[in-house]
Amino acid sequence: MNPMDRLRDARPAHLGGTGIDERTRAAELAYAMGRPREVTARRRWTRPVLGLALTGAAAAATAVALITQGATAPAQGPALAIPAPGSSSGAPATTPIELSASAVLLAAAEQADRQPDTTKAYWHTATVTRGLMTVDGGYTFVDQGRSESWTPSAAGGRTWSRTRFLGAKPATPDDEAAWRAAGAPEELRVKVPGKKAELILPTRPGKERVESYPPADGDKVFWLGRNVSMKDIRGLPSDPAKLKAWLLRSYAGHGTESSDTPMSSDEWLFTVASGLITDMPVTSATRGAAFRMLSALKSIEVQHDVTDAEGRTGTAVGIEQKSHVRDGSAPDGVLRARLIFDESTGQALGTDNVVVRPGGYQADLDPGTIWHSVTVLNAGWTDTRPSS
Repeated sequence: MNPMDRLRDARPAHLGGTGIDERTRAAELAYAMGRPREVTARRRWTRPVLGLALTGAAAAATAVALITQGATAPAQGPALAIPAPGSSSGAPATTPIELSASAVLLAAAEQADRQPDTTKAYWHTATVTRGLMTVDGGYTFVDQGRSESWTPSAAGGRTWSRTRFLGAKPATPDDEAAWRAAGAPEELRVKVPGKKAELILPTRPGKERVESYPPADGDKVFWLGRNVSMKDIRGLPSDPAKLKAWLLRSYAGHGTESSDTPMSSDEWLFTVASGLITDMPVTSATRGAAFRMLSALKSIEVQHDVTDAEGRTGTAVGIEQKSHVRDGSAPDGVLRARLIFDESTGQALGTDNVVVRPGGYQADLDPGTIWHSVTVLNAGWTDTRPSS
């Protein structure tokens, strides 16, 4: 199969963009092909290490929580307890107040505005990506990999990446017991809806890979509805209405990856703005504007006390999106795309996708399952990069 077709088909609609140049597509392919390699009659894809090069649609996707099957996510998080007048913070006399998504996002915007705003030679991010796979035998595994990216702040520099596939592991103790009962195979076969060929999912970690490549078109280093330069990113509006207008210039009524899947402007803005907030080197004022822009979207829901894969607790805001298989071999499903962040700082912890209605590529997963996630371990400026 053509690798580009595989990339477009295998990735959910919220993880990418259309009209991406071939160099950016190649960077995305390193990310998407970190998924299991495909088996052909007597030949297999050489399995690249999972890589999240933040110079393309993959940047719009970065985030999230440990994937566990059957962990039901409530539609609304627990109430935030505000101490009643005259009571101590630990006293039982509290008045529970259910904060709206809008209020939570506006509070995060205030915190984002206060963060330091300096630049150095490179914008550095480190993430761990996890995806849920149902393998032959009926048990479920987590496919996982770590990646880092160093994007130059000055025009003419080169982007660096360091990636490593971490090996697949059973999602639950029951899955591990089933896998061991089957002889604990080191390679697992995975069937993908709409595909005749199978994928192979290794359980052993891969080797670390360090790569370097020049910007697309001389200066394009990120994807934000379209390919953009570091200058574009740093010059984004700090006014939420102007930022929304800037982003919507790239909206064409469909998903960020596939033109076959209709997507509302709210869904599209949430997808793109989540990437902006999560791991792009925007100014503090622009990040605050992105939170304020999202606060005005009526379809956003909030959940408190969400734990990510690193054990960090944060707040999640999310929006429902369709899960669609292009050839119609599985009924459409519904996912909730979530942005998880620390309310005290406005810093993103990651993103994830929770199954709301099984279907599409998640047809065999239970509602509440976290199907895909990206946890952000680091996002900030540095003067160092990997050695060649």
